Formats: sequence, structure tokens, C-alpha cells
Amino acid sequence: MDQRRGFTLIELLVVVAIVAVLMAILMPSLRRAREQARAVVCQNHLKQWSLCLAMYTSDHDGKFMPGIDEDWDTGRYSWIYTLIPYYEEPDIRLCPKATRTAEQGGVLPYTAWDVSITNPDDFMFLKDPTYKIGSYGINWWINDSDLVSGNYDGAGKWRRTDQKNPGAIPVLMDCGFMLVRPQPFDPPPEEDGEFLWAFGGGMRRVCTDRHHGGINVLFMNWSTRKVKLKDLWTLKWHRDFDTSGPWSPTGGVASSDWPDWMRHFQ
Repeated sequence: MDQRRGFTLIELLVVVAIVAVLMAILMPSLRRAREQARAVVCQNHLKQWSLCLAMYTSDHDGKFMPGIDEDWDTGRYSWIYTLIPYYEEPDIRLCPKATRTAEQGGVLPYTAWDVSITNPDDFMFLKDPTYKIGSYGINWWINDSDLVSGNYDGAGKWRRTDQKNPGAIPVLMDCGFMLVRPQPFDPPPEEDGEFLWAFGGGMRRVCTDRHHGGINVLFMNWSTRKVKLKDLWTLKWHRDFDTSGPWSPTGGVASSDWPDWMRHFQ
């Protein structure tokens, strides 16, 4: 006689409990693996941008674009517009941690910028909306132009690629806007993802916890690496940037000086 025995309720509950425990153990590891994968993709995007910028500067005698937000021939805004001939895949405009604008449902600090909203008049010439959205920003201080605005001094601009210690000069990075103009006295944001247009808020565009206490940065030697948020003030953003300024490790900043959300970072 064929006697078949099914699972008892107790046995099923034990199996469910075991699965639940395994999931609880594995989920943090899976989340970490997913975050690491996104960080790798982000760095790969920056490496692709390094090829674009290397080709562009090679075609222009080692010079960067005149103004970063201008084109050689048209005088129009957007470094992305200027580099269109050098890249084919539009996805490299976006860090995988910040693919949507606030209007598309993105949540700070993981939001992309949209210049059709922040600068509608300046970017009317960009007919394809693809080029109006991104989540990387360029270091304004590398541009080859005498044009300056506000209280910025153009003497600090790098202009060319043939610099000493290019591995310390940021070119392109995770950013809350299409460009950034940091100064050594710029304070960190009071809240993660806070954005400030006003003069003196340059660091607030890049000081955001996008990749576990840091952001990815492309440097002038075309290398990419993750930079810890508190180390952003130690990079050579422009020629006169004081890397021993008030927010650098040697500037005497105390742990209590940092906003609450940054205090646990190294």
C-alpha cells in the first residue's frame, strides 16, 4: 500500500522560519553588493568621460573648453553639448545612484539636475531633452576662458591638461549641478543633499553621501577614484586653492564643527 506523508504544519513553519533567518542574514550583504555594483558603474561612466575629455583636449592643443559652460564655436552653454561629438551612449550622463530629477521622483541626495528647469533660457538651444539632465558636474576652474562671474578670480583657472600633480586636480565628479566652483572656505551643507546657488556654496554641490561617505571623481591625469567627503577640501580645485584651509584636516577643524550627518565619516 502506497502511503504518502506530507509536511506537517510544524515542519512548514520551521522551514519558513529558517528561510526568514537566512534572508535576514543575506539581505544586508545583497544590499552592499548592489551598492558596490552601482559605485563601479559610476566610476566606469567617469572613465568613459575621461576618454571624451582626453580626445577633446587632444584636438584643442591640450586646452579645456572656454568657459566649461560654453562651446568653442557657438558660445552656447553646456560642457555636455560641447562633448556630444565624443560620446555615443547618453547613459554616461547619469550616476546609477542619481538617475531621476526631483520632478521625476528623485529624492535628495540621490537626484539628477535638469538645466531646462534651473536655467531654462540658457539651454533653449538644446532641443533634445536628453542632454539637459545629468548627475555629474565639471570643475569650473579647469576652463580656458577669461570670463568670470561674481567674486571669482580667473587667475586660478587651470586651462590646460599639462599641469604638475594632475592626479590631485578634479575635473568631473558626482555633483548636484552641471558645474561646481569650490573655494577652501566653503562650508559643508547642513543637510545631506542641500543645494545652494549663492556664492560660497560651491562645496555643497559635491559634498553629498552618494557612495557611502564619498563621491567618485575624475582627475586631470584621467584616473578615477572615490574621495571621502571630508577630503574634498584637500583637493587642488584651482591654482590658489588652500588645501590647508579651515575645513581641511590640517586646518584645525573639530569633529563638532561638522554637521551632524557628517560627523561619523572618517
